[in-house]
Amino acid sequence: MIHIDDFIENFSATFKDSSSSAPWEITNDLKNRIEKMISNLSDDFVIENNIAIHKTAVIENNVTIKSPAIIGENCHVGANAYFREGVYLDKSVKIGPGCEIKNSIICSETAVAHFNYIGNSIIGRNINFEAGSIAANHYNERAVKKISVLYNSEIIETNSDKFGSLIGDNSRIGANAVLSPGTILTKNSIVKRLELIEQVVMK
Repeated sequence: MIHIDDFIENFSATFKDSSSSAPWEITNDLKNRIEKMISNLSDDFVIENNIAIHKTAVIENNVTIKSPAIIGENCHVGANAYFREGVYLDKSVKIGPGCEIKNSIICSETAVAHFNYIGNSIIGRNINFEAGSIAANHYNERAVKKISVLYNSEIIETNSDKFGSLIGDNSRIGANAVLSPGTILTKNSIVKRLELIEQVVMK
């Protein structure tokens, strides 16, 4: 079993019902989880139409945020970013211009440079995505689209056709790198520029 706290420090302190859930189970149910969290937020957040934005967060021009979403303390969201289908940003997250984030959790102090895509993923603390890097969430090119993950030399079936990555704290993702669906990266991982990560190869 994958324990997310082994990848992301104190993850279950924020997502209290997550300790027995697989990462893809969390992302598949993320909209419901965020909606429940919004109802318990303090008055430090401005909440409208199931979108909660901390009063210290900076949202630049032409940002689209679809509900539900939580944008945490001291976050910065660059111009023309697009959040859809449930996004949670923890404290001091930086999202650069033109990024698209879908159904994902991004933990504190993480920076996503610009023109990045992150789908159905759980991204740890203090991670840096350089420009153009992608956390893909769907195998468009395969006839069988169910996603498998590789963890501790074991292939685990997610039984889902939408899951991106689980990335441990303090990792670095180089410019124009692609993380294939089902990527699992431990803490302090380094993905080089232009690298393709494909951990489970289907025959």
